[in-house]
Amino acid sequence: MKKKKFEFLKITYLKGPGIWTYVPIIEAWVDLGELEDYPSHTIPGFYERLTGMLPSLVEHHCGVGEHGGFLKRLREGTWSGHILEHAVIELHNLAGMPVTFGKARETDERGIYKVVFESPQEQVGRQALHLGRELVMAAINDEPFDVPAAVEELKELIDDHYLGPSTAHIVQAAINRKIPFIRLNDVNLVQLGYGCQQRRIWTAETDGTSAIAESIASDKQLTKTLLKSCGVPVPEGEEVSNAQEAWAVAQDIGLPVVVKPSDGNHGRGVFINLQTQAEIETAFAEAEKQGSSVIVERFIQGDAFRLLVVGKQMVAASRGKTISVKGNGQHAMQELIDEQINSDSRCGYEAEYPLSPIVLRREPTVRLELQRQGLTPESVPEAGRVVMLKPHGGNLEYDCTDQVHPEVARVAALAARVVGLDVAGIDLVTPDITQPLHTQGGAINEVNAGPGLLMHIKPLEGQPRPVGRAIVDHLFPPKQSYRIPVVGITGSQHTARIARLVAWLLHISGRQVGLACQDGFFLDNRCVDAQPSAHWEAGQRVLINRSVEAAVFEHQQESIVKEGLPYDRCMVGVVTDMLSTQDLTGYYIRRPDQHFTVVRTQVDVVLPEGTAVLNASDPQIVEMADLCDGKVIFYALDAQLPAMVSHRAQGERVVYLNQHDIVMAQGGAEISRISLQSLSKNKSDKPEMVMAAVATAWALDIKPELIGAGLRTFNAETSKTY
Repeated sequence: MKKKKFEFLKITYLKGPGIWTYVPIIEAWVDLGELEDYPSHTIPGFYERLTGMLPSLVEHHCGVGEHGGFLKRLREGTWSGHILEHAVIELHNLAGMPVTFGKARETDERGIYKVVFESPQEQVGRQALHLGRELVMAAINDEPFDVPAAVEELKELIDDHYLGPSTAHIVQAAINRKIPFIRLNDVNLVQLGYGCQQRRIWTAETDGTSAIAESIASDKQLTKTLLKSCGVPVPEGEEVSNAQEAWAVAQDIGLPVVVKPSDGNHGRGVFINLQTQAEIETAFAEAEKQGSSVIVERFIQGDAFRLLVVGKQMVAASRGKTISVKGNGQHAMQELIDEQINSDSRCGYEAEYPLSPIVLRREPTVRLELQRQGLTPESVPEAGRVVMLKPHGGNLEYDCTDQVHPEVARVAALAARVVGLDVAGIDLVTPDITQPLHTQGGAINEVNAGPGLLMHIKPLEGQPRPVGRAIVDHLFPPKQSYRIPVVGITGSQHTARIARLVAWLLHISGRQVGLACQDGFFLDNRCVDAQPSAHWEAGQRVLINRSVEAAVFEHQQESIVKEGLPYDRCMVGVVTDMLSTQDLTGYYIRRPDQHFTVVRTQVDVVLPEGTAVLNASDPQIVEMADLCDGKVIFYALDAQLPAMVSHRAQGERVVYLNQHDIVMAQGGAEISRISLQSLSKNKSDKPEMVMAAVATAWALDIKPELIGAGLRTFNAETSKTY
């Protein structure tokens, strides 16, 4: 008997770190219904059907921790929620979006599970979830399911909504260096780093790529003039205004020549090795359609190359190869092209494909090449005849980085600097890339802004090059900071007030501060939005602001559960208590250990060089000290609490109350005392609240004298709304 489809009760996209992991995830609440009574080993033929649909599930280690681990669980018996998790992860992987993290956990209601899986893009994740359910149910009920069609559907969503391959490659390089990123629009504009330390990229363009340099690069004649003036070899040529002038210039330069638009791109309208007046006039007419004017220049003998320059050095190089087809005496040209070129799995129109399809009606340069060989698109070449389509370095997809002569690399880097580009694709033609250009008549044809990176990331032949890493290292030199101090505060005891006070202490220490808390959204002590702002979106507003030098956030438990944190890691994580101002039972968080998991998130994200500020009067919070990657400062009213005594004995820092003084101590030494009685403007503030703020400021290396002055001058009512 067929089983009823399990239901999704709720689907949530958590964009930042939360109770599950650090990366964006989908959390689905799944009601298995009758399937709760049917683990996998009780359904005849299910194992064979599922593994037949997704044979690559063998790569999933699962909790077993070994190759084929998930399949072992499947044979022994596991529930549909767990199976759904792995099916969805594998659909992501098959669609070209590699993910690894997933979990399936029972709730305290029978048959209801939380299924969690990593997904870098929300629409892709949601659709993968629905497709995964259809796939699992098809395997359960012995029904057909079209896996290739599902994968193709996800690929289309990835193309429509996720980062392009070049941008994604750069972002992954940033992640590998633990540099945070924020996607700023629905295409490829991405921020790397936070606040004033941020840099921005748009595909292979950076915020260091000037509009002037881009304009120069798009004007090929101006580019050549500037390059020539700096000693960079370029082909002789001139702009022309009509076909007759093109022929005249060609005669002056000497045949053969190249005709191309002065401001075209991607090789469109470029005609090479032209040798007759008819060819030149035809080429002029086509090139004119692709740009504002047309250039005629000397044809350089040799192969075409693309060199990628980042900063002041060449980091990758690709060679072009001739594109041709072989006749069979039966098929016309387009049929031969479709069979021998366009059918290649590496060929496609999207940016992820290294090869571009050839469609003759759209390729005037190829039609002209056929004409030279006495052919038309309708011709049927005899069997064995090789027909050249792009004889001069089509498809720059063959890595040759290690072959480039140092002098050629130097000239390419010089060309990028002359134009003013920090990231540039240098197109050149030379007979031999292993020799200097000037010794063999080689020349640089173009300097391109925003160059494609795919040819270097996934070459058809040769070694992939870490060009994303080169760009990230250019933007963030290894010893340069890419983070601003981030403070996160979790709990229910005056956390908004603590956040306001910490922001004030940072402000008077000379930093521009962004603050998002229940009291509102603040920039440098000015309230710019009085609406409660202790949520993910407000946090992102702080982090994308280029003027912000330090950021402070208040987090309530509910926002951690339903949104995640707005940042990846923090310099200081503060936990005041285990209580919550919200009822979390609706999230299936009902037990103390579940509340602990929520609150510990704030400690989990503390950087290794950071500090957790923990209330030592709560034993559960004391337990979190062992979870922190960085240092810990305990605070409490009573200095004799076991956690405080033990911490001091280890030479660590504590903050406590001694009569009417807040004491900052490390090991056996008393560092400073701040009198509570001196805080005349804020006498109603609880000592625990003030101690939490003092400990946080201390963790941020604010001097004790300045902390004392800040406490005396803090007035939460003076902030003005703009």
